[in-house]
Amino acid sequence: MIRASGLTKRYGDTTVVHGLDFAVHPGTVTGFLGPNGAGKSTTMRMLLGLDAPTRGRSTIGGRDYTTHPAPLTEVGALLEARSVHPARTAFHHLMALAHTHGIPRGRVERVLDMVGLTGAAHRRVKGFSLGMGQRLGIAAALLGDPATLILDEPVNGLDPEGVLWIRTLLTSLAAEGRTVLVSSHLMSEMALTADHLVVIGRGRLLADTTVDALIRDAGGAFVKVVTPQADTLRTLLAGPGMEIGTDAGTGPDHLVVRGTDAAHIGRTAAAHGIPLLELTPQQVSLEQAFMDLTQESVDHRTTAPLTGASA
Repeated sequence: MIRASGLTKRYGDTTVVHGLDFAVHPGTVTGFLGPNGAGKSTTMRMLLGLDAPTRGRSTIGGRDYTTHPAPLTEVGALLEARSVHPARTAFHHLMALAHTHGIPRGRVERVLDMVGLTGAAHRRVKGFSLGMGQRLGIAAALLGDPATLILDEPVNGLDPEGVLWIRTLLTSLAAEGRTVLVSSHLMSEMALTADHLVVIGRGRLLADTTVDALIRDAGGAFVKVVTPQADTLRTLLAGPGMEIGTDAGTGPDHLVVRGTDAAHIGRTAAAHGIPLLELTPQQVSLEQAFMDLTQESVDHRTTAPLTGASA
């Protein structure tokens, strides 16, 4: 388990992390989300003992990371995938790490195979693509067969096959009972991979919840209905638990219905001879829920697309 208690970091007069309290439990993939500048990287560095907190503390497996006698066998981390000596081969980079912990050569060969780098094991890292560098960083994180994984943007630079591989890897590691914390800007991947979310903005905790709960709180499931008899249909559907509004930016014949499903709406319309031009079940995306939650925590907000701009 990862636990942060009152975790705070200041640089001079600037506080970048404000009293964070959260726990990351074994057996789940926890997404660590926030806009740029939210304090995610600083928080992960504090979890790993790379930055000292100004106040508060964090533990991994019940103890401070820096006190683990063999950290690689307890915690696997990917923060800077390209922080590798460019003249080393992938094999020798991992062997150097393995020697510090008494990890056998066979494990090095195993993780190279796991990440798909066996064929490139003896190539110098300076010739690696961004995606290959990511794979090597993940191999290093897996090297000690750790109970806890902390990964920052693990799909960065990966092709679609690599993204699918990471998704499968993370869910399988969690299924084995490991603790998995993943930072990512790809909401579509988090929606498919994460069970739980820790969301921060401007260094403060905004949400510690499940993916389903965050989406539900942002509006959840609804049905889009288009009919020339919107007022009549609205009256027929009205009742306890029903929420019927109009689709923003459209005409009065576009309804947004919450509290029932498309089948009930269709049956009601058919029973009263009401034509339906559209009947579409929809759900708020994780991306939209995230943007709604963090809209006050974004430092740089785009207001309009640029058209016809010249350099």
